[in-house]
Parts: sequence; structure tokens; C-alpha cells
Amino acid sequence: MSFDPNAHRDASRRQWEDAAGGWIDRQELIRAWSAPVSHWMLDAIHPQPGHRVLELAAGVGETGLLAAELVAPAGGVIISDQAEPMLAGARARASELGLANVEFRVLDAEAIDLPLASLDAVLCRWAYMLLADPAIALVETRRVLRPGGRVALAVWDSVEHNPWASLTTSVLIERGLLSAPPPGTPGPFTLGDPRRVRALLEDAGFQEPQVEAIDLRRRHASFEEFWESQLDLSPSLPGAVLARPAREVQEIRDAIAVRLAPYTSADGSLSIPGRTLVAAASA
Repeated sequence: MSFDPNAHRDASRRQWEDAAGGWIDRQELIRAWSAPVSHWMLDAIHPQPGHRVLELAAGVGETGLLAAELVAPAGGVIISDQAEPMLAGARARASELGLANVEFRVLDAEAIDLPLASLDAVLCRWAYMLLADPAIALVETRRVLRPGGRVALAVWDSVEHNPWASLTTSVLIERGLLSAPPPGTPGPFTLGDPRRVRALLEDAGFQEPQVEAIDLRRRHASFEEFWESQLDLSPSLPGAVLARPAREVQEIRDAIAVRLAPYTSADGSLSIPGRTLVAAASA
């Protein structure tokens, strides 16, 4: 079947709206796991007091809210996402942190509704690879940046470096419950090549792109915690699994647990490796 970008965009928005509650509930796990990535990105944009920063596809805004503290008091951050329920979680977190220099907007990363050259920096963590047209999104990112403004992004490295995801999806694919994304179409690992990331940035007009890899560890006290967090955070897993008969759901759980055995300690805790690519460049 040919790829339908508009159908992908509609399905993506619905899935992330449905997943928002889980991301809000699991935000402490996400912050702990992703902290090295968010801090790399912040260092890469060189935030200064008075700067205006946009976080695209922000989810509940972990990275953008960190930036808000750095650009205060005169500067500000726009936390944006295509899913309004995600922004509700970001608003609650900003209120908890006492941040007054943050605004929240539903924005399309492929058609950013902001003026030309109006921002000092753009952040986008783990989203460009999921977009129907990441090349257009990066052109839009550059359009809204002032000359010399900075972009910092993260995308997942190739699938073999991310067993926290690949071992789960491989079980579902083998059972016919999920399909692997065709090559070149959006998916978690479709930009897992530093050369492609660099080329996309250069083709969008960015200067001196820098691409690095960061190794991560996803830690859980038990397989049960891992399983429940996957159901909460994945936009596709609940729909693929939870409608199945209870016996089949248990078989799926058991098969995934077996594949995660190499990362399971004697006390039942898990430490599962992952790797992300991070990149930064100037407009």
C-alpha cells in the first residue's frame, strides 16, 4: 500500500491524544530516563536570559520547561504539541514548578503557525522521525528561527540499539498484531542514521550540524512495571494487545519477558539499554 501522509497525520494525532494520560502519569519515569538527552539539547541551544524558545511535539514539555528556567525572567518558552491533552499535562507541570514565562499552543510541526524569524531556539525531542514529512518540518523550523538561532533535536538510533522497544514489537509483529513500518515511512527508528540526520539539517539550510549518540538505560523495578509503563506510553501497543483474549495477552507478556531476560537481574529488576541520536545546528 502507498503511504498516505494525511491519513498518517490524522492517525498520529488521535493516537497521541489517547496516550496523553499515560504520559502524564509516567512523566517522572520519562524525566529520569531522558534527562541526559534533554540536558544535551539545552546545552546545544545556548539559552540566555531573554531568549524566546519553542519546543515542538513537546508532549508534557519536559525539555521546554527546563529551558523556561534558563531564559527567565525576560525570555519565554512556547510548549507546543498536536495533542491538546498533552498540553494539559504540561500546563499542570508548569504550574507545579511556578513558571510564569511559558505559553502553550497546539501547533503542527510541519506548518508552524509562528512568524518568520521570531525565535532564538527550537527544541524537538523524539518527534521528527514520527512526522509524515520531517524534511518539511525542518524547513519550517529554520523559517521561524532568527539568523544564528539554534535547533536541537533527538531521534532514536537504529532499532538494534534499542531493545527496550524492539523486543516488544518483534513479538507483536510475529503474531501479526503489528506491522513493521515500510522503509522510508514514519516510525521510531526511521531516522536512526547520523548521515541522514545531518543531510536533512543541511538540506533545510542549517549550518554546521553536529550529530552525536547518547546511550541510555531504561530501569524498572520489575517486569510488571515495564509492561504497565509500555501500555501507558506507547501510542500503538494498547490497541494491538488489550483487545485480545486474556489468555493471549498473558502469552504475549510471557514471550516479551523471555526476550528481556538478558536485561533482568536476580531481584527481578530490569536495566534495558537504548541509544538516541542528538543533533544541533545553526540557522
